[in-house]
Amino acid sequence: MTAGGSSIPEVQRLLSVLAAAKPHGRIAEIGTAFGEGAAAILDALGPNAKLVTVEADPERHAHSAQVLDDPRVEVLHAYWEDVLPERGPFDLIFFDGGTRADSLGLAIELLAAGGILIKDDLTPGTPIQGDAVREAFLKDERLVGAELLVTDEMAVIIATRRS
Repeated sequence: MTAGGSSIPEVQRLLSVLAAAKPHGRIAEIGTAFGEGAAAILDALGPNAKLVTVEADPERHAHSAQVLDDPRVEVLHAYWEDVLPERGPFDLIFFDGGTRADSLGLAIELLAAGGILIKDDLTPGTPIQGDAVREAFLKDERLVGAELLVTDEMAVIIATRRS
């Protein structure tokens, strides 16, 4: 687990692969942290793609705004629920921030049809039932998804919004 820090290299590679499937898309990252996840996404995007990444912590935001100096990216200091709805829908969302159970459905609503959602920092082997994140992203009828092991200590959910 990253304990709120940077995305691990395995997740960064996965983000690059998935972002490459949407090279001209509208991408959102929830929880910028230090910018490594956003940088991995940017590396796979074309020149006309747009990435908006949101960080609530002022120190992390200031750092990531310097690191992510690219015309394709907008680095916001805010709560994602307050700023992403007016910018959606998105072709890909990397949900790397805090997960309030009442906001998980909003993340799904922000996905365009065929859009991809990635949620990392999950403990492997945890049952779906009783886990708010797993229930939201693996049982919601608007999504089709799977949980994948990226290391022995971390799993991710990858889901696609149905039409």
